[in-house]
Amino acid sequence: MRSFVCLALSACLLAHAQKPPIQLAMIEGMSGPFANTGEAVLRNLVWAVERVNARGGVATADGKRLLVLNRYDSKGQNEEALTSLRAAIDAGAQYVFQGNSSANAAVLIDAIQKHNEREPNKRVLFLNYSAVDPALTEEKCNFWHFRFDAHADMRMTALMQVLKQDTKLKSVYLIGQDYSFGQAVLREAKQQLNSLRPDIQVTGEELHPMGRVKDFLPYASKIKASGAQAVITGNWGNDLTLLVKAAKEVGFDGKFYTFYGNALGAPAAMGDAGVGKVLAVAEWMPNVAGSESVKFYQTFKQRFDKPSEDYVHLRMQLMMEALVQSIERAGSSEPLVVALQLEKSEVSMGGQRGKMRAQDHQFQQPLVVGIMAKQGGVEVPFDVEGSGYGFKTVKQFKANEVEMPSSCKMVRPAS
Repeated sequence: MRSFVCLALSACLLAHAQKPPIQLAMIEGMSGPFANTGEAVLRNLVWAVERVNARGGVATADGKRLLVLNRYDSKGQNEEALTSLRAAIDAGAQYVFQGNSSANAAVLIDAIQKHNEREPNKRVLFLNYSAVDPALTEEKCNFWHFRFDAHADMRMTALMQVLKQDTKLKSVYLIGQDYSFGQAVLREAKQQLNSLRPDIQVTGEELHPMGRVKDFLPYASKIKASGAQAVITGNWGNDLTLLVKAAKEVGFDGKFYTFYGNALGAPAAMGDAGVGKVLAVAEWMPNVAGSESVKFYQTFKQRFDKPSEDYVHLRMQLMMEALVQSIERAGSSEPLVVALQLEKSEVSMGGQRGKMRAQDHQFQQPLVVGIMAKQGGVEVPFDVEGSGYGFKTVKQFKANEVEMPSSCKMVRPAS
């Protein structure tokens, strides 16, 4: 159920003999339909931990301490996530990482709140790298939860700023996974379309079961039959890859405005049919210009050099650096004092800078929209997963251009 991650066994043993390591727990779907996304995240967190440990660990008032990352397989299910949380806490975890399901994130946030109230001497913090249902930092905002990804409405804002410039676009089809995140994406898409491009017709709107559809041909056929010129979707993992493949099979030649179309098999699945048509939004992409960005990506590729391992997110590295910065400023790994530092953290890496907003614990950072292109030239020096296709930068947004107001009324702990 768990796996021990450290830079070197000898270093780990030495750390155990001197100062106890700081326990981190990743709770993620490592099996089932989205196992590839869990493995991809694990590589990012392993790399982040290795870098911290390579420089001696985290400085505290008691001396340097290494980080130890244990992984737990939630299978993408709420009950399994809760079981994993209990196991992680029993094993001494102080920091929980999760992100590949907003539904899982919601139950973990609630369980951590109750645990911290019940056992204040064994508190834990929840660091979220990709569960982007806006509600998690709005009506469900929680002191013990910190989100390091832009939430769905922020991502949609960036996509829509590009979409609204496409004057030839007159019709779109909305499709998403039937759970809180997928519903939020479609809801925000309709709202922003109505505000920015009321002339665009929504030819269809559909939610499908998450992770259970094996054949997307019926959905793709409906999209094509609707006459839509573009698809807007928040689908991720196999639900996106299979949708894209099906669209190609039925001959749909419209654009895809996606949250996650730039990785995990989607570019290879679309092939030439996706060139100039698949758009994606992220906090960073490998072809973002700048020497710091290039160096960051090349360093990751040196560590994970297989095409199948080509999945790196700068926000996950910033998240770990923010945690380390906050522990060092607190002089302790105790979650409450670290949280008070984390909510005012500001970090930079790879030419990217971001900071945590204390009001709702929503990380504020730049975003970029890219469009699929064949690898080559100055604009697309790097491809995705050895596919021969990469993403050319269409537009970059400063953090304040995608920042959104918050209605969070956070209840803060008394002590």
